[in-house]
Amino acid sequence: MIALIVVAGLLVVLAGVCLWGAWENTAVQLHRIEVEDDIPAPFDGFTFAHISDLHNTQFGEDQSKLAALLKEAQPDVIVITGDVIDKRRPGTEHTLCFLARAVRIAPVYYVTGNHEAVSKEYPALRQAAEEMGVHVLDDRAEVLERGGAKLLLAGVNDPIFTTDEAARNREVMSQKLEDVVGKTDTYCVLLSHRPELFSVYRAAGADLTFAGHAHGGQFRFPWGQGLIAPNQGLFPKYTQGLYEEEGGKMVVSRGLGNSSVPIRLLNRPEVLAVTLKKRP
Repeated sequence: MIALIVVAGLLVVLAGVCLWGAWENTAVQLHRIEVEDDIPAPFDGFTFAHISDLHNTQFGEDQSKLAALLKEAQPDVIVITGDVIDKRRPGTEHTLCFLARAVRIAPVYYVTGNHEAVSKEYPALRQAAEEMGVHVLDDRAEVLERGGAKLLLAGVNDPIFTTDEAARNREVMSQKLEDVVGKTDTYCVLLSHRPELFSVYRAAGADLTFAGHAHGGQFRFPWGQGLIAPNQGLFPKYTQGLYEEEGGKMVVSRGLGNSSVPIRLLNRPEVLAVTLKKRP
């Protein structure tokens, strides 16, 4: 009898966890972050809406939930840090619907993730995105101007486009950044998919990096630690929010969709509104 009660209790707990996780998968929310730094004065208050790891997931009819949060963020630009499609689930419909709505809200800048690198659908997706007006920062940079001041917005595609050896990711990324960022005195914002290469970004001169890839650690403990992340393993260091190390800053999105693991726990999908503040 006691054994049956224990088993029944475990089944109830398991069902509750699954239901909660299923709800969390679509319960997207907006988070605001302020980044104080030595930025040009005209960029004080400049806001990025940060999107990552959509994985061709739908949030409301015609991506209405995402569009509503983007409008609420009131961004000057929208930045997307990869994995908008999923190599395991063919299809680009929800991704293209999102991009079509996003470009009507603010200029959109996009870099690829590891899923785009191995997807046969990426070339057609890229063409469609560029035709919509999306700025694909494929190992290149653009200058943003505001009030006579300039900010360098650089982007690098995922290392898997170049190598399938994880051990070479740092070497490949260092070379990309040397070509894209170079030596500049202009405040540099970098878009890259992988947060585990933060030290490489800092060494290259990126002042602020946007990244994703970690999916928030997939399962998060109540005290905020993520459980596991690609290329970081168990108890990953970089999973969400703002990190500051050795003069560089990085904002990591928990992302929106899922890939090989179809459920999140204590880890709701998010849109980030990241606002620059000039250091006094």
